[in-house]
Order: sequence, then structure tokens, then C-alpha cells
Amino acid sequence: MTSFGQRVRAAFASHGQLCVGIDPHAHLLTEWGMDASAAGAREFGLRVVDAAAGRVGIVKPQVSFFERYGSAGFAALEDVLAAARDAGLVVIADAKRGDIGTTMDAYAEAWLTPGSPLEADAMTASPYLGVGALDGTFALAERHGKGVLVLAATSNPEALPLQRARVSGGATVSADVVREVSERNARTTPEGEWGSLGFVIGGTVDWTDAGLQPFSPVAPILGPGFGHQGAEPQRLTERYGRLAEAVMASESRSILSAGPDALAGRIAERAGLYGTPAAR
Repeated sequence: MTSFGQRVRAAFASHGQLCVGIDPHAHLLTEWGMDASAAGAREFGLRVVDAAAGRVGIVKPQVSFFERYGSAGFAALEDVLAAARDAGLVVIADAKRGDIGTTMDAYAEAWLTPGSPLEADAMTASPYLGVGALDGTFALAERHGKGVLVLAATSNPEALPLQRARVSGGATVSADVVREVSERNARTTPEGEWGSLGFVIGGTVDWTDAGLQPFSPVAPILGPGFGHQGAEPQRLTERYGRLAEAVMASESRSILSAGPDALAGRIAERAGLYGTPAAR
């Protein structure tokens, strides 16, 4: 069984570091000539998968844009997730779940269990009920070769008072999250491989301000904020330093705004800006 960390590494080697977001915003559905409905979200998602396959290695459906349509929306998401995985794409469910005990375990089972209707290769998770609350999720992911991407340093201004707060010992909350998860990776990751418990660290985040340092072992970093939000591909190494090789540079609106007819070309164009880690 190949681990999530190693699958991400292989996707980078084959297709570069661009991660395409699948975000059927209501305004995008309208611009694409689709209904703002579960059926529209399904068609939108399947078209993005079609355009992404063979051009990039990773896609990230934003769960909320399907969830808002209730059970029909979840059914649409199931179809999009399955199509993406069938196309050989690494699929990240951007669900940002976070809870305690058996409740969090049930979320993990939904997104990370092989054969589940919502099966993905990884999910995003919030550690702000305590990193230890994710222990069951981490264990399930490790058991099935899945990944968990833990929110560490996001770029929204509302997060700053919490994430930049200092814990005992003087580290920021963001840095302490990275430390705890990295310690878990160090216990479970074979030497020379990438860990499968990664992080969400925004492409616009100042690492010094966030109190972050390079971590070991290397693990995938989901980097939202590229494209529309202002982070540029040429600043990948400047922003992430030696860990730039592990960043899944996520773009959504900058790509999706091209519309269905020009989508494949836009994906290919943006993917070419990131290349592969070896090329840099």
C-alpha cells in the first residue's frame, strides 16, 4: 500500500505541483450556464475532473459548495469524488472537520474509509479542539494509506489572534500544531519517505510572523491562496523555503473563471507555471 505522502510525491514528479480546486460557487455556475443546484454542481465538478485529468495530479473539491444542496448535493459530490479517483487523480476532500472522540472518528470514516461513498485520498481537518482529538483520524488514515491535512496557518485575518497566540514555552499556536503533528509523522514514516499527516499553510502566510520553522519529516503542505488571492508561482520557494518541494499549490477561481470551454487550456497553462520540484 502506497502512503498518501508518497502518492503526492509521485503526482508532483508526473504533473507538477498545481492542485485544482473544485468550487462550484453560485456565480460560477451561472457564468458556466448551469443551474445553481445539485445537478449543476455535479456537472460542474465532472467537467473540472475531465479537464484536470492528465494535466495535473491533484484536485480538491470544496465540500461546502455541494453540502449546501443537502442529500442531493452529497450524491453529486460522491459522483465527483469517484470520477476523480477513477481518473487517477489524488483527491483531497476540503471538509475541515474537527471534533472530539467518536464524533471525529465518524467524520474520518466517512472521508477516509476505502469503499465509502465519500472516499477521498485525504481530508482537511481542524486541530483547534486539540491535536489529540484527531488521534483516531490519524490512526484511520495511517491504516488505509490516506492523508490528513491539518489547519496550521491560514491566511484569513480572523485566524490571526488564535493562530499567532503563544502557548507555554513561547511557540505560536500554529507552530505547536506543526510540532505535534510532525512528532506523530516521525514515529510512523519510514526514513526517506514523506509523511502522510500534512498541513494547510496559506500561500500568503509570512512564516516568521506565524512563528513557523521547517519541519521534519517532510509532509505535504496544502497551500491555498495562489492565483486569485495573490500568491504567485514564482514565489513558492521564497515563501516556503526548502519545503517548497512539498507544497500543493491550490488554485480555484483563477482557473475556474476561464469557463468550461477554456478550462483545459487554463489548467495546462497554470500547471506549467509550477513545473515539478526537480525542475526548480
